[in-house]
Amino acid sequence: MKLCVIIPVFNEEDFIEKSINSIISQSVKPDKVVYVNDSSTDNTKKIIRDLSDDYDWIEIIDHKSKELHIPGRKVIEAFYYGLKKLDSSYDIICKFDGDIELPFDYIKKIKNIFTENLNIGIAGGNLYILKKGKWVYEEITSKSHVRGPIKAYRRECFEDINGLKSSIGWDTIDVLLAQKKGWKIYTDKKIKVKHLKSTGKSYSFQSRLLQGEALYIMRFGFILSILSIIKSSFKTKDPLRILFAISGFLISLMKKKSFIISREEGIYVRNFRWKMIYKKYLKF
Repeated sequence: MKLCVIIPVFNEEDFIEKSINSIISQSVKPDKVVYVNDSSTDNTKKIIRDLSDDYDWIEIIDHKSKELHIPGRKVIEAFYYGLKKLDSSYDIICKFDGDIELPFDYIKKIKNIFTENLNIGIAGGNLYILKKGKWVYEEITSKSHVRGPIKAYRRECFEDINGLKSSIGWDTIDVLLAQKKGWKIYTDKKIKVKHLKSTGKSYSFQSRLLQGEALYIMRFGFILSILSIIKSSFKTKDPLRILFAISGFLISLMKKKSFIISREEGIYVRNFRWKMIYKKYLKF
């Protein structure tokens, strides 16, 4: 199976050396890696170029973006810019971030996952962050969720869900739409990927409102959104997250922001989430 990796990067000079070395050192190399330098103002591009100069399967291209560094549209537009530059068809499409350090056999294990089960559409490992000298699981979502910085898609699944949404919430709605289409999602919890920069560390004030906006435009509805906000606040031990997220939801409601999925897809998403809540918390 041919596998490509697209990595949007923005001012990652503190982390990119470890990240790219972990890719170069893979026991099974990707067929192609494209770094998309998205308007970096530091030495990110130079570091990548210096380290990858001897590897013809690694390429770096420039993408000019004037948007703030916030999660959502900026990173996905950079991802698509890299995807369009590929001149071959790949069986597995990976979207990685530039602040992750992969275990040496990550690519090999991802390929095996897709090879062994043709029903798997999205796969990945788990992200770990450094706290008090120890690498611990990053408590943003459950361990069964494939996180945005380390996602791999079977091409057929990627095309089935019409690719990734250029919006906040893209790395949740992709999974839900894939499941709606009958694809399985697989997280290998034994694969530990180091997240060198914890999620949200460089987010602006505006970014902290985006969880609520994401829930709104994904058609979660108010009650499901509140439950999701409380859960994520509890996991991250950040009570202010509730205030910011609810504010983001209400602002999006008042502005009547455009939804990123259809009404019919929204019904599926809400029903699916309620079934998961019932299964996990309410079934006796």
